Amino acid sequence: MILIQPSILPGMMELIPEDQLLFNDVKNIIESTFQKYAFLPIDTPVMEKLEILLAKGGGETQKQIYRLEKGNTEIGLRFDLTVPLARYVAQHFSDLNFPFRRYHIGKVYRGERNQKGRYREFYQCDIDIIGHEKLSIYNDAEIPSVMAEIFRKLQLDFTFHYNNRKVMNGLFKSLDLDDFTAILRIIDKINKIGEEGVREELEKVDLDQNTIDKLLNFIHFKGSNEETIDFLKELDVQEELFREGLEELEFVYRQMLLFNIPSVNIKIDLSITRGLDYYTGSVFETFLKGHEEIGSVCSGGRYDDLASNYTKQKLPGIGLSIGLTRLFYKLQEGKLLNIEKANPCDALIIPMKGYEKESIDLLNKLRDHDKIVQIYLEGGKMKKQFAYADNLNVPFVIIIGEEEVKNESYSVKDMRSGEQSSKKFEEIINLI
Repeated sequence: MILIQPSILPGMMELIPEDQLLFNDVKNIIESTFQKYAFLPIDTPVMEKLEILLAKGGGETQKQIYRLEKGNTEIGLRFDLTVPLARYVAQHFSDLNFPFRRYHIGKVYRGERNQKGRYREFYQCDIDIIGHEKLSIYNDAEIPSVMAEIFRKLQLDFTFHYNNRKVMNGLFKSLDLDDFTAILRIIDKINKIGEEGVREELEKVDLDQNTIDKLLNFIHFKGSNEETIDFLKELDVQEELFREGLEELEFVYRQMLLFNIPSVNIKIDLSITRGLDYYTGSVFETFLKGHEEIGSVCSGGRYDDLASNYTKQKLPGIGLSIGLTRLFYKLQEGKLLNIEKANPCDALIIPMKGYEKESIDLLNKLRDHDKIVQIYLEGGKMKKQFAYADNLNVPFVIIIGEEEVKNESYSVKDMRSGEQSSKKFEEIINLI
């Protein structure tokens, strides 16, 4: 028989149990925080009709969709959780209460070029607030406060880079530019291809040097948040869309402060555009201070009518997303994860030969008290059995033999301190 080399496809993450426990801890921190802020869970199929995914994806996204075929139905794997959300809200509109606050944690798929730390299958963790006909702009300020708490729980120092698409679109209109989407996509690449690369691509869409200079001077402005707001006001652009965007940008910034996001964690950044077509107002990218090379770890923004391809109902929304798989990889690589490693179980029971029945009885009693306990029934030398417990990071080992049964007690070893003592059942319950 020819053995097949075990391997996985490029761009997939697969973890050993110790790291998977840590990954799950991070995921649980995110989910519990979403729940704390009164977001409701949903789940959608990994596979969607291709026409659903292509309705709003556009641009590079079309090239990245994994396509499947079954009979005459064209199918695609979801590339984010926002487009399926739009379909979900349109489809279940009559059963939902608005504003609809949802969270969704699930895998998505993108056929991107395989590179270190960037995956083709990865978890996203999304929160969105969807309104019917209208949605208060206060939501644009509350939603980043949820992510701020998550980053604080993960002991990460972060900065929200924040902008408003109306500001830039209004500037484009004042400069008599038409193809907003193409220009925004080019500007969004500035951290990847640099200023010269952006300049070259803008020339390809027939922008003259004077216009390009104005755009680059605009997005390169550096100053405090207050200075940036003053800079925009001093431009004195009379275009109504620009003025509306400036008013929203300043308002959301002030409300973010009220939602307990410190000003040091907010940077009004005029170069932030978000490349996807559906963003229409506030846009966010989140970077870890001192580790900006990791890239954005949380992004999103306001969309005025995402579900327009699926319903006549006007459904504006605001959402943010954490790319969990990529974030976890980068945090591990940079040794930035400060949360304690999880224990797979509370205790390991080791029976001496001939005392397996008593050990199983104890196992059942502890499980009846909702303790996560494992029993080692493989025998062998004690050193090997303790090494097993040590490798699993089990905090306590409970030993049962002749002396323990006679005294109606148990020998408990604390694997962290090395101390061993005799305990009654009730004491073990309290200990673990």
